[in-house]
Amino acid sequence: ERAALEAGDTWIETAFFSGRPDLREILAEPWPELTADERAFLDGPVAEVCRLTDPDEVEQSRGLSPAVWTHLRDHRFFGLAIPTEWGGHGFSSYALSTIFATLATRSLALSTVVLIPNSVGPAELLLEVGTDEQKRHFLPRLARGEEIPCFALTEPSAGSDASSLSSRGVVFRADDGTLSIRLDWDKRYITLAPIATLIGLAFQLEDPDNLLGHGEDIGITCALVDASLPGVEIGRRHDPMGLPFPNGPTRGHNVVIPVSRIIGGPAYAGHGWQMLMEALSGGRAISLPAQATAGGWWTSRVAGAYAAVREQFGLPIGRFEGIEEPLARIAGLTYLMDAARTFTCGAVDAGHRPAVTSAVMKYNLTELARDIATDAMDVMGGAALVKGPRNLMADGWVGSAIGITVEGANILTRTLIVFGQGTMRCHPHAHALLEAMRDGDTAAFRRLVGRQTGRLARNLIRLVRLELSRGWLTASGGVRGPLGRHARRLSWASARFAVLTDLVLATIGGALKTRGKLSGRFADLLSWMLLTTAVLRRYKAEGERPEDLPLARWAADYGLQQLQEAFLGLMANLRSPLIGPLVRGPWRAWCRLVPLGQPPSDRLGHQVARILLRPGGQRDRLSPGVYLPTEPDHPLVVLEHAFSLAAAAEPARTAIRRAKSRGKLGRDASLTDAVTAGVIDDEESRIIEQAANARAAAIQVDDFDPEAYHRRTGFTDPVDAESSFARNQSPASSVE
Repeated sequence: ERAALEAGDTWIETAFFSGRPDLREILAEPWPELTADERAFLDGPVAEVCRLTDPDEVEQSRGLSPAVWTHLRDHRFFGLAIPTEWGGHGFSSYALSTIFATLATRSLALSTVVLIPNSVGPAELLLEVGTDEQKRHFLPRLARGEEIPCFALTEPSAGSDASSLSSRGVVFRADDGTLSIRLDWDKRYITLAPIATLIGLAFQLEDPDNLLGHGEDIGITCALVDASLPGVEIGRRHDPMGLPFPNGPTRGHNVVIPVSRIIGGPAYAGHGWQMLMEALSGGRAISLPAQATAGGWWTSRVAGAYAAVREQFGLPIGRFEGIEEPLARIAGLTYLMDAARTFTCGAVDAGHRPAVTSAVMKYNLTELARDIATDAMDVMGGAALVKGPRNLMADGWVGSAIGITVEGANILTRTLIVFGQGTMRCHPHAHALLEAMRDGDTAAFRRLVGRQTGRLARNLIRLVRLELSRGWLTASGGVRGPLGRHARRLSWASARFAVLTDLVLATIGGALKTRGKLSGRFADLLSWMLLTTAVLRRYKAEGERPEDLPLARWAADYGLQQLQEAFLGLMANLRSPLIGPLVRGPWRAWCRLVPLGQPPSDRLGHQVARILLRPGGQRDRLSPGVYLPTEPDHPLVVLEHAFSLAAAAEPARTAIRRAKSRGKLGRDASLTDAVTAGVIDDEESRIIEQAANARAAAIQVDDFDPEAYHRRTGFTDPVDAESSFARNQSPASSVE
């Protein structure tokens, strides 16, 4: 537990625990950009592997083609993060995130195959603690794709509670005198396990004869195991919601490895848990937030274009306010997610391993991706339900459910990690108080209690001032214009958060660990302060473009609304004999009367939704990393073509509608009638016809004959049993 709490380091989240965040300093944190080499890799090898990958073919064959695998190896896709001295590319975290995201817009399976070796594979641990011999042997082979790695942690009885691993390793002296480990394990849900040649294995290490000098019960250890060793079982597969990326169990019985295969060597025996927590603290900031943001990019482009092309009652469905609402959420949350992804990658590239912030990003961005996918399904209806090559949303919908479960299940992350670890790492006195109690240092404990009491008093005075002024009696951190109000309210929220944190720690104390609902609401507060800050940082970093202000305002309004709801929920459920009645009663009533934030207005939502409904630079900037196919019959190409023609035809169609409303044209007037009446010209009539034809092609969905349908579902028998049964029924028997 201590190792988990102390993993990684802290970043701007510390400022929000203080109650006095310096927003000017926070909004000057690095904002990353791609280097020339990184941009060239995206424009070259990444674009080419996307072109080589046919998502429908991947689904049908249940894997990537040999040509794709060859391309990945030739261009060292498995060594993106490995330094050039070891044969990799040495790319930044921001570049890795962008590459993962771009690949995901073409194929989630492709993105996952590249992501795992560069994120949760053993390469990162080797770079951190590997011996020189391990680095020389493994890193070049991993970079070239000669070794395909996986990392085996999860077991049937050890998921979120990874400390309960049942996998065992026993140190013994082999017949030739070398120190070795005999391993037994049973792992599941291991991505890339079915094709792995090298297994990073986490297990409990025992040394009955104390041969390593660390005692008999050494603890969790990580080692590298060749998949070809006797006793290793590999190759069976899970089917993760039908997405065809390699995932499956791996088992081992009486597998023998030398102790030199412990990552970091024998000196790191028993340090596996800390190593895993350190690796996850960085990986959560990069990999899954990247794929989640890719879902936002893709959904923004697809759902917006579809809403502009699909018509009902003679109008594009995007014109209806009921459709505008989910479109505004899709656009605004995509802007927010990309801001958070980029801001956090900047911190990692600056040398931080922000354990708390990375947990916040993994949890919230995967949840938001799921929300966005749901909105897209509502907008697109049957076009998103019917599976087949034309369905542009099926993989995103399914994939959104996977992101919430891996690298720390979201429920665990929200209710235990974010606030629990955040309090211990980011609060100025909590960890020191805990250490003083553990060490029995009464003098230090009294001194810290005095400091904490003074801090609480100062924050209370500041909070009263901010509550009465609605946040105006604080600086905006250099944020200008309409967003200055949001910056001030972030400071107000931080002051309230800090006071509530101190009151809860003082009155509930260690029991807070069992109060998952309460700690989850604190996690929501910290999350939305960080996410809203990322929005402000993005708007500033991108030059405060006026045309992007509606997106930034919508996202910041949404963030403040989430903070308001989280505060009210926390206050309504705070059960403490000392402060509970005060918080649940007068203070909560005040917070309802003087809200920290309110939902984005309908007018603002209209402006944001319109960005998705018309071609232009704003729409392109909202989905910057989407791979755009070049095949003319690709469904996205067909949809984009119809989208462009619909926009080109709209002025002429508007002219016709106005002419009909004014009586210049009859209700059932044709295009020829409109040309004859001088409402439109021949060229405009031609564009309208082209747009109608393109629209008809774009809204088609797939259907299959029985034989093809059964092939797609994996059945070899092409007989449609239902149709056969129906055909063989007589009228009499049907009546009966």
